[in-house]
Amino acid sequence: MCFPFTAALSLPACAGAMFMSVGAAAGAATAAPGWNLSGFGSVGAVYSNERQADFVASVLKGDGAGRTARWSRHVDTKLGGQLDLLFTPDWSAVVQVVTEQRLDASYQPRLEWANVKYQVTPELALRAGRIALPMFIAADYRKVGYAYPWVRTPVEVYGVMPLGNSDGVDLSWRWNGEAMRSTTQVLYGRTDMPLGGGARLRGRRIAGLSHTVEQGAFSARASVITARLSMSLFPGLFDALDGFGPAGRDIARRLEIVDRRATTASIGLNYDPGAWFAMGEAGCSKFDGYLGGKRSAYASGGWRHGNLTPYAAVARVWGRRPDGPTALPLAGLAPPHAAAGAAVNATLAAIMRAVPSQSTLSAGLRWDAASNLALKLQHERVTTRSGSRGMFINSVPDYRSGRTVRVTSAVADFVF
Repeated sequence: MCFPFTAALSLPACAGAMFMSVGAAAGAATAAPGWNLSGFGSVGAVYSNERQADFVASVLKGDGAGRTARWSRHVDTKLGGQLDLLFTPDWSAVVQVVTEQRLDASYQPRLEWANVKYQVTPELALRAGRIALPMFIAADYRKVGYAYPWVRTPVEVYGVMPLGNSDGVDLSWRWNGEAMRSTTQVLYGRTDMPLGGGARLRGRRIAGLSHTVEQGAFSARASVITARLSMSLFPGLFDALDGFGPAGRDIARRLEIVDRRATTASIGLNYDPGAWFAMGEAGCSKFDGYLGGKRSAYASGGWRHGNLTPYAAVARVWGRRPDGPTALPLAGLAPPHAAAGAAVNATLAAIMRAVPSQSTLSAGLRWDAASNLALKLQHERVTTRSGSRGMFINSVPDYRSGRTVRVTSAVADFVF
């Protein structure tokens, strides 16, 4: 199958993107056993004029462009490989490995997908193993920069859910009307993802429902996923809060993420008749603990002129901080305890600034230079809001929200 964005391009361009996605059919009933090895990658450079924080494509990065260095190659650079196996007309498997910068700034490869699929009937399929979570339109190919028009998927929407896959099972049912094709997917699983530096993100009882419809040039996807999350960031902070009596323990109890409920819902619409495209997605999430809640959305459109595609997008995320006090009362404390409490409050304030609220205006140009190579140039104006540092990381202690940051990105996306 071809990626959605490349479907309207020439056949040679589409052929460069034909390594199978995890949701693709294993093959026709007459297909012979075999295997296919394919890959994808991005090599990019990003400039940011921000000096208070780093611009990144994901908050699970170690550094980015801005405060650490004006230019960064780590924001979008990645390399991935995928092995598709066909055992019988009914049994197949897929393995995908991706290397990109992690929270500890290393490039240790990570197993993104590893599952076995049984095609029960032509309409019904069952998979077991590591499976991509069906959140948002680009869920199955969000790591493949060649598959979408932008330099990166809008971080305001695609960055709200820290999970990208789960270890478990899913069931997909494809059913067609007279003119509309539909796919309903249900899943259940868990995850244990190292973040670097000893920190981990654990999710259990991950359950989800996704429904996709396609009719001509129009497609849409709606999804909802729920999980119980535990995150081992800031253990020293919560230990310190315990030393400040009931007030400190109350803050720790409300903010610490230990087996907390997380729920995310999204809907996306795409219309692509070939010469142009228009798409948009919106999502909302509720996380117990210091992650708070979020609402996010983006809209984007572009025009294809030969092998050139100019495009523009607008995106926004609204973060909601956790209810209740998020600072220790320091009145009446002895000077040493007050100083320690002030340090704890400074850390708490930095955590609250990480609840993202920001907007982005972007414009860019994609050039399909070859059948398997796309060169992209993109400029963005990112404005953090409501006292938040937005989706930036590594901010200074006295970070000032509300300023507009200019970000320029260049990337070469390829498949092979």
